[in-house]
Amino acid sequence: MGPMQPPDFLKTLFQSALDAVSSESCLPGHLPSAPLGRTVVIGAGKAAAAMAHTVEKYWHGPLSGLVITRYGHGVPCRHIEVIEAAHPVPDAAGLLAAKRLLSIVDGLNENDLVICLISGGGSALMPVPGRGITLNDKQSINSALLKSGANISEMNCVRKHLSAIKGGRLAIAAAPARVVTLLISDVPGDDPSTIASGPTIGDATTLADARGVIEKYDIPISKAVRTFLRDDSNETPKPSDPVFDNNTTVMLASAQMSLEAAAHAAKVAGVTPVILGNSIEGEARDIAAMHAGIARQVALHGQPARAPCVLLSGGETTVTVRGKGRGGRNSEFLLALAIELNGRANIHALACDTDGIDGTQDNAGCLISPDTLLRARALGIDAKACLANNDGYGFFTGVGDLLVTGPTRTNVNDFRAVLIV
Repeated sequence: MGPMQPPDFLKTLFQSALDAVSSESCLPGHLPSAPLGRTVVIGAGKAAAAMAHTVEKYWHGPLSGLVITRYGHGVPCRHIEVIEAAHPVPDAAGLLAAKRLLSIVDGLNENDLVICLISGGGSALMPVPGRGITLNDKQSINSALLKSGANISEMNCVRKHLSAIKGGRLAIAAAPARVVTLLISDVPGDDPSTIASGPTIGDATTLADARGVIEKYDIPISKAVRTFLRDDSNETPKPSDPVFDNNTTVMLASAQMSLEAAAHAAKVAGVTPVILGNSIEGEARDIAAMHAGIARQVALHGQPARAPCVLLSGGETTVTVRGKGRGGRNSEFLLALAIELNGRANIHALACDTDGIDGTQDNAGCLISPDTLLRARALGIDAKACLANNDGYGFFTGVGDLLVTGPTRTNVNDFRAVLIV
């Protein structure tokens, strides 16, 4: 590993992961050929403005359009309008912008091309409710789902079925124009219909599935939502619908690409990378216990690799919020990992969200080292009490180990690296 200190080495791996999945790295080679008619660019997500900027840079010919991104994630564009709105709980700005997306693609013909730029976060940024449902309904259901422990596929199943734009409905609005969807995936398994709730992708889930998620997590819903979810005429278009026949979907970037880039950077530095998985899901503290067990196996037995070794993983853990802390699944993962490792020598770790925001906080994630708990005790901070209160953010603020990047303008979900030296 050379003279680089473990925290700096881990930050270097994270930067390598981000660089590999930036729109500038992954988008230019996948632009479609120009159509006979108009080219309209639409999109939504934390990476949408950066993607639009890249499209403008490499597209030859006229284009226009509109993309929606999270507040603070905008990038200036010349021909494509960029609107910022709220995430993860939608707001009125997102509602107005998403209605404009629908109107922009209305009236196109078969000679026109729609380039749809989709990345994680797009679901909350396009909150057009179905008939009879209010924005307030969507906001309260979204908030409850975020705290419930539901995984991203379950959340997006509900979101699709309460929407007038998601679950393939945007493609129906754009027909008969050809739709090319360029995706940056933030979901475990990289299912195109789950990323941002698949606005241009046929939906295999059903109204019954959505009702099942609501019941499983005991999500409170209004009478209007209950009525809507029981009306078969509100079903989403399915993948077999002919409206999708002429459309194309391209996966530009995923968690696997980010992990492979970090693995390459580790190898160059003389550290053996072990990719544990790109779609690891589960409670953050349970995933932390699993990572701690593997790290101990490396330290004690040289398995599955000898130190120096770095364990890499991606995916999206969940935090079932029981306390009053400020959460963040990466800070919860690292706090639980520090407690599990209990100051074991020579093990350092980083966990960050690749969009630069851990949960709803201002940090991408955090770092731990063998002396993390010791430093916390010296400051009078009780690690176990913080974990019980879901207050990883408060813990890492206290010990000074938050990692703040600002918006990265990409999003392939969580990045975890556990270094054993």
